[in-house]
Amino acid sequence: MIKEVRHVGIVVNNIENSLKFYRDLLGLKIIRDMDEHGNYIDNMLSLDNVQVRTIKMSADIGNTLIELLDFKSHNDNEIRNFYTIGASHVALTVDNLEDLYKHLSANNIKFNAPPQKSPDGIVKVTFCNDPDGTPIELVEIIDSTIAKDDDKNE
Repeated sequence: MIKEVRHVGIVVNNIENSLKFYRDLLGLKIIRDMDEHGNYIDNMLSLDNVQVRTIKMSADIGNTLIELLDFKSHNDNEIRNFYTIGASHVALTVDNLEDLYKHLSANNIKFNAPPQKSPDGIVKVTFCNDPDGTPIELVEIIDSTIAKDDDKNE
């Protein structure tokens, strides 16, 4: 059946602002940058005359990508909330959450709360928003032995 999660697509309003966040502040690397249009993308999205710039980005580890989609042809400017039906946020595992929190805060990224240890003691977590308001969960694993034991029990 499913072998892996391939990518997470995020529709953005301003691709340059989004690149400053995902590439410059979070350190993701651009893997592919394409302008898509024509029958293929029209058929895949069940829309007419699609014109979209897609930028696939990756961390150095793992296969899952972040795909930024900058639609030139279709835009409703509706921003999702945590409680809106459908995908609610993107979670990224990070090395040092405290340092990243300080770095992002110094670059005017707003957070819901400072990093906090989870009740089970496995991770430290905080949420911020990307430039378009997409919630981004930043997670640092602080006790990998417990996390590995939990994986075995699932």
